[in-house]
Amino acid sequence: MTAESSISLPLPPQDGWTVDDFFNLPDLPPHTELIDGSLVFVSPQRDFHSLAVDLLVTGLRQSVPEHYRVRREMNVVLTPRTAPEPDLLVLRAEACQGRRQVRYEAADAVLVVEVVSPESQERDRDTKPGKYAKAGIPHFWRVEMAGEHDYPTVYVYELDPATSAYALTGIHHDHLKLSVPFDINIDLTAIDHL
Repeated sequence: MTAESSISLPLPPQDGWTVDDFFNLPDLPPHTELIDGSLVFVSPQRDFHSLAVDLLVTGLRQSVPEHYRVRREMNVVLTPRTAPEPDLLVLRAEACQGRRQVRYEAADAVLVVEVVSPESQERDRDTKPGKYAKAGIPHFWRVEMAGEHDYPTVYVYELDPATSAYALTGIHHDHLKLSVPFDINIDLTAIDHL
């Protein structure tokens, strides 16, 4: 018997899963997401993905103001049928209620970050940014591996309230220096030192 054939998952309801269903399903694989009522399972991470997330978590935690918190790989509820798991979240501090919390609400998110993997390209480049913008999350970063050294390249987006869509405000290759949503200064080449 292969590993694939030994996995037993519940059959979805005819109209798909809701957020309430999703958070009550037992024994889901780690990093499962709910997108438009469907369960999405992710492939194992590549080294770049893990290191890029670590680099950004460290950089954000060093610069985040006291009224915000940084979280990695936690679900954020966007609609009653969508709760993706961004690689990183910056949240309002009051949204963090305790160590047993399993999800956050879109209204509490200030920044979401997705590190693109080969299997998640379409979701991270197209599906999720549109859903994050529609939910009103003001800032979005997409992180891709690029260049001869495979350093992170960070595409920075800001929500345009007139269109409820993200507008690209910058592409950062070796250094990420921003003043919104707060002062951020991260050496992206430091991924070599993690």
